[in-house]
Amino acid sequence: MRMFRCLTIVLLLAALAVAQAAKPATDKSGKKASTAKKATAKSAPAAKPAAPPKKPAGFTTASLDTAADPCGDFYQYSCGGWLKSNPIPADKAAWGRFNELAENNRAALHDILEKAAKPGKRTANQQKIGDYYLACMNEAAINKAGIGALKMELDQINLVTSKSGLTWTVARLHHEGVPVLFDLGSAIDFKDANNVIAVADQSGLALPERDYYLKTDAKSVEIQKAYVEHLTNMFKLMGDAPEKAAAEAQTVMTIETNLAKGSMEVTLRREPANIYHKLTVEEWQALFPTFSVKNYLSPSGKLPFSSLNVTNPDFFKTVEAELKRASLDDLKTYFRWQLVHTEAAVLPTAFAQEDFSFFGRTLNGQKEQEARWKRCSRMVDRDLGEALGQVYVEKYFPKEAKDRILKLVYALEGALRQDIRTLPWMSQPTKQQALVKLAAIENKIGYPDHWRDYSRLQTAPDDALGNTMRSAAFEFQRQMGKIGKPPDRREFGMTPPTVNAYYNPSENNVNFPAGILQPPFFDFKADDGLNYGAIGAGIGHELTHGFDDSGRQFDAKGNLRDWWTAADAKAFNERAQCIVDEYSGFTAVDDVKVNGKLTLGENTADNGGLRIADMALLSTLSATAQKEKIDGFTPEQRLFLGWGQLWCENQSPEAARNQTLTNSHALGKFRVNGVVRNMPEFRRAWGCKAGAPMAPENACRVW
Repeated sequence: MRMFRCLTIVLLLAALAVAQAAKPATDKSGKKASTAKKATAKSAPAAKPAAPPKKPAGFTTASLDTAADPCGDFYQYSCGGWLKSNPIPADKAAWGRFNELAENNRAALHDILEKAAKPGKRTANQQKIGDYYLACMNEAAINKAGIGALKMELDQINLVTSKSGLTWTVARLHHEGVPVLFDLGSAIDFKDANNVIAVADQSGLALPERDYYLKTDAKSVEIQKAYVEHLTNMFKLMGDAPEKAAAEAQTVMTIETNLAKGSMEVTLRREPANIYHKLTVEEWQALFPTFSVKNYLSPSGKLPFSSLNVTNPDFFKTVEAELKRASLDDLKTYFRWQLVHTEAAVLPTAFAQEDFSFFGRTLNGQKEQEARWKRCSRMVDRDLGEALGQVYVEKYFPKEAKDRILKLVYALEGALRQDIRTLPWMSQPTKQQALVKLAAIENKIGYPDHWRDYSRLQTAPDDALGNTMRSAAFEFQRQMGKIGKPPDRREFGMTPPTVNAYYNPSENNVNFPAGILQPPFFDFKADDGLNYGAIGAGIGHELTHGFDDSGRQFDAKGNLRDWWTAADAKAFNERAQCIVDEYSGFTAVDDVKVNGKLTLGENTADNGGLRIADMALLSTLSATAQKEKIDGFTPEQRLFLGWGQLWCENQSPEAARNQTLTNSHALGKFRVNGVVRNMPEFRRAWGCKAGAPMAPENACRVW
């Protein structure tokens, strides 16, 4: 998820994103605490000195392409110099300003982890993050353990003698972070924002999205064939003969393809009503009677909850059909694959390399695998993010930064308030409700006021697999422990070093971790024009998410409730359709167009966010100050340049395709040009003539 690169997480899927946060992609896992080994300093490799983090780069005129016409292609004008001098590093599939800052932050985390990994007096959190990191870095020990490190888990799968016994296996794997068949998590009830409920969601696929299995164009078929080859290679690494491995690969492909057919399409999942179906446990059970929900939820027979949100009831009918169709051996083969796929990052080198070969190189065009310290630092941030983040903010995020950001937030809220009051298309009753919602938005900046307690999570310096599996089990239990209770509105959905931000409609709050509150997004020493165009537009983006096509359906308290008049809802949808049509006309790569419906929320937030940032900037400047120039640009021009340079990025064709097909964010070029071409303020600031590419006759506007 990216902030105004993910500048959503439109946490409409608040719940679902949180429920799945414990198991992101191929390097997530889980294991029971019994697998931990006694910590011994000599089990870990010698720590390598970490390079000091670089100072994050801010705005520079060297990144411009002044030969380009800002009214013809503002993205090229803003980023042409940067694009030319910043090729994609070999260990990345894409390289942009977000990546630059994320790499700087990762270097900072590396420094923290190397110090925490050294023997001596350490705090409890330093011990946990240091031992986790040491174990992850000890590739020699991981290779020596081999696939045998998973023996207990694989044995549990192999020992199942009937399909009814698979229920216990699914429960065990879910507890350990392996998303077989479906997913279970917790989330705020869309209709009761004061209560957390269980959420059962579609899952069980290793490819990024359902259409990767179902499309029949040449590129999709090529990826499908490469995926089957990858599956075959992974089964060979597990020790299976080539012929058997090839057959097992086809078995997995068939099961996952069938699950994909029952999965809801990604665009439909953006509509809150489509992913909210509150059922009793008995009603959920009726959807797939072959699977014992009672045994899955509680071996003791006492159910932990009586109702839940089943996001896609039809998917569980698909699971039922697949449980009946597939043989027991086929299902066990699928389970083995999902387990090894989930754990690939902490299995022997051959597994990690094969995993990268497909998911990194083939799927995203990445030429080289990242250095191990980068992968391990990322995993510590994922599994012990607040233990690591607490040290990070003490060193890199002073209180003064938090105070100044809050001032910017208040300025942007004031601008959005004025925008709502003066909207020509919205009636007074709906405006009043919108203003009530805006006033209720809470701001979470930098880091949580109360840090997560990891005292029950055990890590060891010689048990990489066990550390990741115990972490997944810890997070699974943490999520389950929320059910039936009021939500903790102090909790952050991202770790402090994360270069991202989000709005949560169920809590009606905006969240900006410390990691993104640095150049080029926020710079203490920069002028207001740049800061309002960068982090200011980002704040505006997140605030606008409360009023995009999904966020607008939640009220001030976070409940899914229609507070719009019919006429105003119709007027909103007409304006939103303009944005859908505009972005759907952009070609991302080859024959792949931007999905205007999938990206509608982000595009609406981009357009609204930059507009209210411009309003806020001008409201703070005197008429004289508005004309003063820095580097030859007025404050308003620098606002647009600040926005433009946020999105400078080079991407491999594979990564661009993958993002366009699966992500709710358009590519950077369209996030720049798609916004400024809709703004009369931009035309005025840059003196664009009517009819220029960045000043078309018909412009879109919602907020």
